[in-house]
Amino acid sequence: MKVEANNLMSRLAFTKAQAASLDAAKTTLNSTSGKPSPLGVSKLDGAVNFALFSEHATNVTLCLYINISDPTKPGEPTAEIVLDPQKNKTGNVWHVCVQDIPLKGVLYGYRVDGPKGWDKGHRFDNTKVLIDPYAKYVDGRRTFGDHTKKNTPFLGAYDLTSEKFNWGDSYKLPAIPENDLVIYEMNVRAFTADESSGVDPRKRGSYLGLIEKIPHLVELGVNAVELLPIFEFDEFEFQRMKNPRDHLINTWGYSTINFFAPMTRYGSNSEGPIRASLELKQMVKALHDANIEVILDVVYNHTNESDDKTPYVTSFRGIDNLVYYIVDVNSYVQLSNYSGCGNSFNCNHPQVMELVLASLRHWVTEYHIDGFRFDLASSLCRDTNGAPLSSPPLIKAMAHDPILSRCKLIAEPWDCGGLYQVGGFPNWDRWAEWNGMYRDDLRRFIKGDPGMKSALATRLSGSADLYHNHNRRPYHGINFIVAHDGFTLYDLVAYNSKHNEANGEQGRDGSNDNFSWNCGAEGETDDAGVNALRNRQLRNFHLALMLSQGTPMMLMGDEYGHTRYGNNNSYGHDTFLNNFQWKKLEEKKNNLFRFFSEAIKFRRHHPLLGRDCFLSNRDITWHEDNWGNHDSRFLAFTLHATTSKPCGDLYAAFNAHTYFVKTVLPRPPDGKRWFRVVDTNLPSPADFVSEGVEGVEESYNIAPFSSILLLAKP
Repeated sequence: MKVEANNLMSRLAFTKAQAASLDAAKTTLNSTSGKPSPLGVSKLDGAVNFALFSEHATNVTLCLYINISDPTKPGEPTAEIVLDPQKNKTGNVWHVCVQDIPLKGVLYGYRVDGPKGWDKGHRFDNTKVLIDPYAKYVDGRRTFGDHTKKNTPFLGAYDLTSEKFNWGDSYKLPAIPENDLVIYEMNVRAFTADESSGVDPRKRGSYLGLIEKIPHLVELGVNAVELLPIFEFDEFEFQRMKNPRDHLINTWGYSTINFFAPMTRYGSNSEGPIRASLELKQMVKALHDANIEVILDVVYNHTNESDDKTPYVTSFRGIDNLVYYIVDVNSYVQLSNYSGCGNSFNCNHPQVMELVLASLRHWVTEYHIDGFRFDLASSLCRDTNGAPLSSPPLIKAMAHDPILSRCKLIAEPWDCGGLYQVGGFPNWDRWAEWNGMYRDDLRRFIKGDPGMKSALATRLSGSADLYHNHNRRPYHGINFIVAHDGFTLYDLVAYNSKHNEANGEQGRDGSNDNFSWNCGAEGETDDAGVNALRNRQLRNFHLALMLSQGTPMMLMGDEYGHTRYGNNNSYGHDTFLNNFQWKKLEEKKNNLFRFFSEAIKFRRHHPLLGRDCFLSNRDITWHEDNWGNHDSRFLAFTLHATTSKPCGDLYAAFNAHTYFVKTVLPRPPDGKRWFRVVDTNLPSPADFVSEGVEGVEESYNIAPFSSILLLAKP
């Protein structure tokens, strides 16, 4: 009772202090009780309505920063409005309508107080000004990586005056069928941040910078970009206190501050959040005009607010920790950590679920986003206590949401708590999945591991063992060999081991199970034989990816052989390790890039590749009668022209032996002959000739660690 009385006295004293602060404020504001809906900031009868959800708060104060000349130095609030729970609270929503303030250019946040029982799961701190979870913009530091503004606070912002973005009279969404997608995973900043991009310094690493390089994407042939996180995040999060990683800058962005606001520092010329939002729309429109879809990599499994050992209170934790995070009050470490980042967002709590859905709808309606890839999506399949759910409410709601109905939904079907759901992610025949088994099986076969032939056949034909159930299709499996985390494709064939010393964690971070092979030398080498083998392996991997049924995804930079010099966890390097090297691209334009581009375009235009149904026995013939031979590292097959669209049969063979394999070719269809499209053992440009080269005999001698593709033509 004494503790409760002290808490009550403390809250009363704080309320009086707030009132005194308001009386002394430079700006006197009139306000009414306002409305509880919609959450966030909205226009109400010419005034500005603010609404904030907090179930456990006992005091809420709206902090306003009006006519601030420098958002990196907001100082003390211009005005603080203490909300009266009798007048300004409906259910669990605190609200107020403020008259006579601008409809644009105001920064705002909340001080929130409540029970102080750490052991009860609360983390209220009324000294912090917190970001509104529904803020549509976040302002603060405006230049990426500006160390002079490293400690700048982040605040919400709004714009209730600007006209709707003009998407254009002839504008239309690409609406690319899922089975036709070729996805390019990329980082907005890293794409043009390097000086070699030739982009104006004011636009490097920005949405506008990406627009200038769309011709490269078109030439490559991809028709969807999957953008690493572009929600507002703090690139200096590792530098808040002394630690082994305090030299790093978060360049991947997997540390969300707010789920509605675009990354301000991806705007050009440091002009702030409103301008960055406009430029993001310009980027999406430009990509759509080039018939390229935009998929966002989104992080709803955790936020930037870390753990209880190194807490970073910016929003959710201080507004209502018990609601927004999975908390186990019976554990000493109360915040559950299925994300590996210190906290787990409580996505299946009704209020949090509605926040996530509102965020996704906002990106679709406001920014015309075409799809979402959900980081550690299995974490979103846990209940409010962290237990796995067979029918997670949030995942189901997304599958059936009418606004999200046109969107691609892609799960990374695992989390850091051991919930591995590849092939079994709750899907309602809507969700696609990153196929981690495809990645591992392809890596192992191409590098020559024994006993992988059957696995390769399964993955090439669409992973029916994982996805051929109910009404799922091959395209529900996202095939990839490398992604942002892990080795690049070049490093996969150049390193046996990770080399992460620069990360500051003494090599403990990053995956140890890479299934990589350096082809005879670790890292860079002048050995011509090793380099020739690596070049074949790069082509072998890419050809296999483009011939596989299912949706292919490649990594930015693989088209020229980007290297991170063996670092398989480069999240904290805003340097050449991650930045696209445009001079290297030019060096490889007529060989490796050409091969990658030709393979992508061949896949997109040939009806036998990228089917929307699983293969039947009449669609494919496996030229194999000894599946149980553990030592066999050779596989060949023919795809037959059984589609309604006229085309020729395709014959493909992969040889991962250390010696030549002379194989007898199947007889082509009547009236046709085999033409060589691909032989990865040949020099460029003979390695890929899309129309085919005649003169193929009845047998073909396939070189060690190489692959071929033949096309049946008259």
